[in-house]
Amino acid sequence: MGSKRDKILDIIRDTNSLPTLPGVVSRLQALSENRKSTIEEMARLVSSDQILSARVLRLVNSPSYGFYRVSTISNALILLGVNVIKSLALSSSIFEIMEKTIVGLWEHSLGAGVAANIIARHLKLPEVEEISTAALLHDIGKVIIKEKCAEDYERICNMVERDGIPMLEAERQVLQTDHAEVGEWLVHNWYLPNKLSEPVACHHDVANAQHHKMKTAVVHLADVLVKASGFGFSCEAYVPRIQPTAWEWLGMTEDDLAAIVEELEDRLVEVKNFSLEIQSTDEN
Repeated sequence: MGSKRDKILDIIRDTNSLPTLPGVVSRLQALSENRKSTIEEMARLVSSDQILSARVLRLVNSPSYGFYRVSTISNALILLGVNVIKSLALSSSIFEIMEKTIVGLWEHSLGAGVAANIIARHLKLPEVEEISTAALLHDIGKVIIKEKCAEDYERICNMVERDGIPMLEAERQVLQTDHAEVGEWLVHNWYLPNKLSEPVACHHDVANAQHHKMKTAVVHLADVLVKASGFGFSCEAYVPRIQPTAWEWLGMTEDDLAAIVEELEDRLVEVKNFSLEIQSTDEN
């Protein structure tokens, strides 16, 4: 059949065509699966690639995690865990593309990471760092579409602007898939756990989540709140409503929401400063 959807899936399956560092990353994958490997071994491996370790530390020190001045990879592994470091290592080169070419989306993703962190802490959920990571990754499919299907991406953006339809709808019309599904394929292809891939896959359709409902609901809410705040730009001006399923699963009240939004407004100032700092470092 050879549809656009198949074409994108083929691109993702062909890991060499993606901007990652296959050598270090596949060795990291093997180490993380071996129960006998130590944090030190993994840290040594990531640190052996200077560019990769610099990128990972840059993301670890982003406001999405709320740790500041994490200066070593082993420290980062202890604070955030293997899954988070592995996903940051894998996605770091894609985030670099975002920082340089889709700044609005980079800021939106960072903002969503911060929002998810605030929501998860407010609701006292476990695995806050993994929830922040899932939120950081939630729109990664958009980068793949822009990089690998540039003309289609232009068409999609024009449709969103001209017809006032949500990006998801335009993507489905043009590509027979959407950025949530593309992001899910990518995260699966990287062998990251389901608790990271499901929130990416279902952040627009929360009711489809089966195993990680709370994490998915948090990522959805974080995405909506950051869009509503007008911070960053997720490539569309449309702000979706909070889905009733997400609201129900999280068991939140209006007061909870007000407290979260207030803290988020303050923290987004940090995100802006962090983003500007990164961009000025990149220019030098």
